[in-house]
Amino acid sequence: MSLDIFYYANKSRKKNIFSILIPTWNNLDYLKLCIESIKKNSRYSHQIIIHINEGDDGTHDWVKKQKIDFSYSKENIGICYALNAASSLVKTPYIVYFNDDMYACPDWDKYLYNEVKIQKDYYFFLSSTLIEPINTKNSCTISPHNFGESVDTFDEKKLLNNFKFFEKKDWNGATWPPNLVPKKLWDLVGGYSVEYSPGMYSDPDFSMKLWNFGVRNFKGVGASRVYHFMSKSTKKMNSKITDGRSIFLRKWGMSSNIFTSYYLRRGSLWSGPLKKPTTNFFISTRIFFSKLFSNF
Repeated sequence: MSLDIFYYANKSRKKNIFSILIPTWNNLDYLKLCIESIKKNSRYSHQIIIHINEGDDGTHDWVKKQKIDFSYSKENIGICYALNAASSLVKTPYIVYFNDDMYACPDWDKYLYNEVKIQKDYYFFLSSTLIEPINTKNSCTISPHNFGESVDTFDEKKLLNNFKFFEKKDWNGATWPPNLVPKKLWDLVGGYSVEYSPGMYSDPDFSMKLWNFGVRNFKGVGASRVYHFMSKSTKKMNSKITDGRSIFLRKWGMSSNIFTSYYLRRGSLWSGPLKKPTTNFFISTRIFFSKLFSNF
């Protein structure tokens, strides 16, 4: 893998609220739809920064013509390196991480920014709420509501007519994109951990790094909604995927499931900043065996 990375930053002095990082890997049709939705459905102006992995499907040429800030690698360097590369071009106080197979619903950013404005410090991590076509039994998402599983089958009009009527309250455990973090926090914890490259389990790892730094406000914003076509890049990966589950276990001495379930309480109804979970026999036993197996 070559880590030669090229950068392009336009000279715009436009005042932006968020810097939106979008890693992409030969997914041009989805990327176009994603960027179009951000431009069309955002309440505020934002800096968009793309990291182009390979881009030999026309992505590289298309992005250059759009005068969008971007970083570029001739080979696929994965999500972690891509996000860290793109973050070097950030010009705002807040970083938002988007996947290229997502469609931003109207005012997605307004509801996130409303949360930002009421924070008393920068110790917070926010997520939008995903609308997904398939029921994965994920309590953080609104599903199943199928408005298309590909760009070709996407029913944008139907989504726009219905997305805001789905019941979803704020929830605990912000982890997955789209997520928002103050740039100060991003820099302090060192962005995304590259040992997970190309990226599996790097999301809970980032949350764990924030947790260890003292962040307890992990909030999923129910009103900020984004449609997700679901794993259009990860499905293209092959056996080269790193065993992120084992890396997380060895690194932190507990499984990512224990962390997201008992520390972040991911998907439960939002009830304020989190506290370290009270240790009981069940949790202690699971952590003990996690640490035991992490040593093998």
